[in-house]
Amino acid sequence: MIKDISNRIQERDRDLFDHAWKVTRENHGDNFTFYLPGMIRYGNMRGLYPAISLTGDRCDLLCEHCKGLLLKPMIKATSPEILIKNCLNLARSGHSGVLLSGGSDFEGRLPWRKFYQAIRRIKSETNLFISVHSGFLDVSSATALKEAGVDQALIDIMGDEETAKKIYHLDGVQEVITSLENLSRSGLDVVPHIVAGLMYGRIHGEYNALSIISRFQPSALVIVVLTPLKNTPMSGISPPFPIEIARLIARARLMMPHIPISLGCERPRDKEGQLMEELAIHAGATRMAVWSTKTVDMVLNLGLKPLFQPTCCSVPYRKDLSNRIRIPI
Repeated sequence: MIKDISNRIQERDRDLFDHAWKVTRENHGDNFTFYLPGMIRYGNMRGLYPAISLTGDRCDLLCEHCKGLLLKPMIKATSPEILIKNCLNLARSGHSGVLLSGGSDFEGRLPWRKFYQAIRRIKSETNLFISVHSGFLDVSSATALKEAGVDQALIDIMGDEETAKKIYHLDGVQEVITSLENLSRSGLDVVPHIVAGLMYGRIHGEYNALSIISRFQPSALVIVVLTPLKNTPMSGISPPFPIEIARLIARARLMMPHIPISLGCERPRDKEGQLMEELAIHAGATRMAVWSTKTVDMVLNLGLKPLFQPTCCSVPYRKDLSNRIRIPI
């Protein structure tokens, strides 16, 4: 651990991070991958992996941290015909993949049945890698997504009843666990996401969420951090401290030594966010969505090799995609 970081944390955390660092290097080597998702611009670059909302701006569930606002910047495709047209255009313009998302109904489900054939056609006519924000779904829906050609499913996992009910407006956390089981049974690659600090900025059920996820075989794990949005009940709430996020990542690394762990794109971008990036690397992350020059320099100083890819951080590293983004280092 580099000196200026080590001097700023407690000994118990230093021991935890040193252990996580050792386990990470043993299982993942010295590469560290930085990602640029399609909805984010970095200088004059933008990722080649846009998000598409299948419900436009509409969401019935209206979770407390989002209230449907995260749908607004997405490309809108509310019919199979529009989805096909948009994806064919994106493929022709050099995009590498898409994230299919949208608002949920009152049960936390997306209208997948309507789009199976469209997804199948997109996969047959393009080379787009397709991720889906699956929502909470039954096994037949998960299997149908797999058969249509979806490459991976992203799903939010919370670890306690209070968060599931009060924040996500679900009946309970068992609905979440069952959905994760259904996705795993379908054969889809599954990338669980944990939104740290969902209980109004407090770490609440996140460690139990890790325990739930560790019972399965995820392709990767993404940890994002509550980013308070205006016009939501979370507006004005302070997200968890960087050290809290780093502890969560370190515990995830020790529980799941072999899986890639990413610090996702939703997180603070201030001074605290910079420290969060630095601590995440020491704590065992192997991926990061978006980056700062200071963080890339730190990766180099630690003897790691920075790689870059213009996709969501859930997508496995591909050398052919890395050649499509130029970062001076």
